[in-house]
Amino acid sequence: MHTRTEQLAAFDRLLTIMDELREQCPWDRKQTMQTLRHLTIEETYELGDAILDNDLEEVKKELGDILLHIVFYAKIGSETQDFDIADVANGICEKLINRHPHIYGDVKVENEEEVKQNWENIKLKEGKKSVLEGVPNGLPSLVKANRIQDKVAGVGFDWEKPEQVFEKLKEELAELQEEVRTQDADKMESEFGDVLFSIVNYARFLKINPENALERTNKKFIKRFQYLEKKAKENGKSMKDMTLAEMDVYWEEAKKL
Repeated sequence: MHTRTEQLAAFDRLLTIMDELREQCPWDRKQTMQTLRHLTIEETYELGDAILDNDLEEVKKELGDILLHIVFYAKIGSETQDFDIADVANGICEKLINRHPHIYGDVKVENEEEVKQNWENIKLKEGKKSVLEGVPNGLPSLVKANRIQDKVAGVGFDWEKPEQVFEKLKEELAELQEEVRTQDADKMESEFGDVLFSIVNYARFLKINPENALERTNKKFIKRFQYLEKKAKENGKSMKDMTLAEMDVYWEEAKKL
């Protein structure tokens, strides 16, 4: 691994290149925070994919792309005299110091849960009106549900045992089934949302990230279905003309791969 001096030199090199690109490259010179925004979101998802695939070489590359975006935004901020990369770095340093009084102060904590509770309480003292203010509106719903539950748990609004959450999940499933019987579309959607919210909560109690779990299943399904398509093609068959029983043969083969 590199020394701290080498790490700082590499970061300085990136800042210098960003200065040069912003001055000399027509594309880079044209970019704004608004034009970069969707690209940043895309890069973040690509990093997430690399992490799920446990592809560390790709993780390194995607981290570089995100770091470039951070430097890019800071460069634009410096041009308008609003902030620069030092303000960004110092800002997060001050936040980390302030929110870790058990490291940089005299507060004592026993475990991770107490750290999280302190974190949310400190945020309220900083002027936040709600612990939920930090949940971005644009988050995908599954991720948002997980963050909402995590944050309210940080101030003590939570179940005590996984068994209680599972019972709540069963209760919500029963309510969904009742609305399915009535065939009221609006109420079915509402109860289905409650089921999803409850299962996300159950995943949290099991220390499972629901987004990661679902994406793993997505990838597994895609792999198996593409195997099914491949085998059907090799045997000169069209999937539209195959029976479910025929498809299931290849599906079971795919599960063994």
